[in-house]
Amino acid sequence: MNIRKPKLFLLMLGFAGAIAASACSQGIEPEIKSLTKRAVAGDVSAQVDLGLKYANGDGVSEDDAAALKWYRKAAEQGDRKAQFNLGTMYAGGEGVPEDDVEAMKWYRKAAEQGDVNAQRSLGITYAFGSGVPEDKVQAMKWYREAAEQGGARAQLNLGTMYADGEGFLQDKAEAVKWYRKAAEQGSTSAQFILGSVYAKGEGVPKSDVHAYKWMSLAAAQGDHEAKTGQRTLAFQMTKEQIAEAQKLSAECFANDYQGCDG
Repeated sequence: MNIRKPKLFLLMLGFAGAIAASACSQGIEPEIKSLTKRAVAGDVSAQVDLGLKYANGDGVSEDDAAALKWYRKAAEQGDRKAQFNLGTMYAGGEGVPEDDVEAMKWYRKAAEQGDVNAQRSLGITYAFGSGVPEDKVQAMKWYREAAEQGGARAQLNLGTMYADGEGFLQDKAEAVKWYRKAAEQGSTSAQFILGSVYAKGEGVPKSDVHAYKWMSLAAAQGDHEAKTGQRTLAFQMTKEQIAEAQKLSAECFANDYQGCDG
């Protein structure tokens, strides 16, 4: 009897697990079946959603080829999100051989419809000559398109191009303008760079207080370079300056990074 009880317990445990797995499966499968039915019927939003599920393994086994298939169907119907996702899969060789030219084609279609991520990606392809001849002027154009729509990463890219004078005359003040826009959206990279330009006086009057302020904001979000920069600045600042910088930093954070430079 003592030998048979553990076996019975294990059998019961396995049966309970099978029931739980079945219930879970029943909770997921109807959603996927419904989504697939709509996607097959030509519903664009369902095609995009199904592509995302296959790409992320959400409710189905992760399958890049299936994701690509559904993105393509939606992209060919003009959906800009699907066009961007399809371009990204070609750029990364996910579910298809890597093809920068094909990636560029889909990025452009999405970018021309105003997709911010596609516009930035198009800027990157021109900046580095991926699938097209390198063209800094075109890179700046597409970065600006995305930046003016509020894309923080594109604002950072555009600021960097102005700082380096790539494709046009160098303009440090214009670089700071775009760094600040990205920093105000919480971009740690932009906050660190803004701290650096204040420390050097590039495009703005040199100010250790403002440099420390932006460095501390980036550091608070976990940016290791900013933490190092903050410590370095502290060695050359007075206690009063550090206290002022900390006060400004707290105010800036409380205001969700808005109006931090007055």
